[in-house]
Amino acid sequence: MPQFQKILVANRGEIAIRVLRAANELGKRTVAIFAEEDKLALHRFKSDEAYQVGRGKGPVAAYLDIASIVQVAKDCGADAIHPGYGLLSENPAFVDACEAAGIAFIGPPPKAIRAMGDKIESKKAAQEAGVSCVPGFIGEIEGVEHAVQISEEIGYPVMIKASAGGGGKGIRVAFNKKD
Repeated sequence: MPQFQKILVANRGEIAIRVLRAANELGKRTVAIFAEEDKLALHRFKSDEAYQVGRGKGPVAAYLDIASIVQVAKDCGADAIHPGYGLLSENPAFVDACEAAGIAFIGPPPKAIRAMGDKIESKKAAQEAGVSCVPGFIGEIEGVEHAVQISEEIGYPVMIKASAGGGGKGIRVAFNKKD
């Protein structure tokens, strides 16, 4: 395992504080990032260094600004980036950008993130690894008639989930053909 000397935490608030504390306990130097709106946030003051990212952008956009975050890491000499959770932690493009800049990403490789981001691929990967999964259909549903056909083969009730994210809709339960 590589021995990192300076870790940039690409997150905010309590999430960032926990990662910063762990890195500090391991004797590592730490770097926080912050959006303009978080200039007085506690995570900024719990790190050895702190830099603003995403100038001119809103708070969410600032923490999603891959180019700005990677540039800060390069400029301050961070040799690793920890994403915390949420925000960029599941973005394979962020991992790719870190690797292209010669900065280690503390987390899963981009291939794993891509596979887990697609519910069909993640279920296939889990089954291939011998993980017990909820039985059901693995593949794309072609339309309503196809969904009804599969549901009747499986038996009601069935859970329906968007394979690549549902825009906040989550899992829906269909108790019968009408649902």
